Amino acid sequence: MRDEMTLPDHPAPSPDTGPDRRRPARASAPDVDPARLACLHTLTKVREDDAYANLVLPTILDQARLGRRDAGFATALTYGTLRLQGRYDAIIAECIDRPLPQVDAVVLDVLRLGAHQLLAMRVPTHAAVSTTVDLAAYSAGRGASGFVNAVMRRISEHDLEDWLARLRADASDTTAALARAQSHPAWVVKALRQALKVNGRDADGELEALLEADNTDPQVTLCARPGLITVDELSAQVRAATGEEPRPGRLSPYALVLSGGDPGRIEAVRDSRAGVEDEASQLVALMLAQAPLEGHDERWLDLCAGPGGKAALLGALAADRGATLVANEVAVHRARLVEAAVRALPDGVVTVRAEDGRKVGSQEPGAYDRILVDAPCSGLGSLRRRPEARWRRTPQDVAALAELQRELLAGAAAAARPGGLIAYVTCSPHVLETSLVVRDVTRQLARAGIELEPLHAGRLAADLAPQAPAGADRQMLQTWPHLDDSDAMFCALLRRTV
Repeated sequence: MRDEMTLPDHPAPSPDTGPDRRRPARASAPDVDPARLACLHTLTKVREDDAYANLVLPTILDQARLGRRDAGFATALTYGTLRLQGRYDAIIAECIDRPLPQVDAVVLDVLRLGAHQLLAMRVPTHAAVSTTVDLAAYSAGRGASGFVNAVMRRISEHDLEDWLARLRADASDTTAALARAQSHPAWVVKALRQALKVNGRDADGELEALLEADNTDPQVTLCARPGLITVDELSAQVRAATGEEPRPGRLSPYALVLSGGDPGRIEAVRDSRAGVEDEASQLVALMLAQAPLEGHDERWLDLCAGPGGKAALLGALAADRGATLVANEVAVHRARLVEAAVRALPDGVVTVRAEDGRKVGSQEPGAYDRILVDAPCSGLGSLRRRPEARWRRTPQDVAALAELQRELLAGAAAAARPGGLIAYVTCSPHVLETSLVVRDVTRQLARAGIELEPLHAGRLAADLAPQAPAGADRQMLQTWPHLDDSDAMFCALLRRTV
């Protein structure tokens, strides 16, 4: 059983490459692999600065001047370690004679990197142990290296299957067993079980498969923005840039899926005629654009548009129809990302602005025909792509976000014209952020004289997607990583009737 991509044995580092090779005064390790050191730098930034790995790792790899093979190794090691941190912490705790919180944070990061090499990558045991010991000596001193050596050797005494069996056996209940073995906080395990059940899935039978899917490397998905480039043209560019034959998407007719690599090498991505966008994200934008609408269809709104992927697809579809799109994003720096994403569209199609989306209903009542509310959420549906998110979010965060989501949806409903359409979307399956938000806002607005009629989102998704998603039978659509090979994206389609 392997949870991460496997790579060939990592070669010995070149002595003149890598990040800043200045060592702490107490360290004297002479040969530290720059790829592994880049991983440790990234984990430190994530831990100390609340940074996102997908934002800081590319810069660290560039500074290290790693070749493609070493950069690929470092990427797999970093993301795999972050995703499976909970599993490795439980294993490390079994191998030491002190409480885990008493282990120096840098040393613990080093051990996590070493555990991932031992248990989930094709790195020979001797290489995983020796390079991890060298990294400990470099980053924390010779005293730490002896401790790390002893722990690594204890970890190496058992393979992954044996360790998983031990973690399950030592757990107090099923939830704890899954949390330890599949590296999710217990509260997330409970929330995902509930989400499966609410959406008519076999919660007990599917839960572990969903958790395992969260621990896998996502493929790179591109969106060929209609009117700017065709899927066939984008496929030709992918082949020319990467040598890979991309496969068509399952959920979006505009999607192409690659096994990996740097999409920035593709010309259409660089000039924003195409973008990197999960298939489920493409599908929900397409659903809003294609849902039947009576009356005029000229003004569209993306209420929470950053970083701009859905706005670019909606803008392309609007341009084809003679409509315009307002792409609103409260954060100025994210609004700039939206501007970059839509820059290939014809002038005047998309207007980007930075305002509080909660106020749109009072400022522009009844002004829009179609509105996307892609609300800020916990991100529990994209744990494959944001490996650190599961360790940062708390149940209290979800409750606070749900309040914001209700305010945004209520504002959007007030901004929609009678007969207008709203797509409420979150990249989370948590019931507090999905169906309960829709229920609460619908009841609240009914008291204020605004009525929302739910449309059958699942049926529309099945009509639009090349392959019907698993939730096509449900009125509110929920996609799943383990069933649709996509993010866990929720979409409710609502029509304002009054």
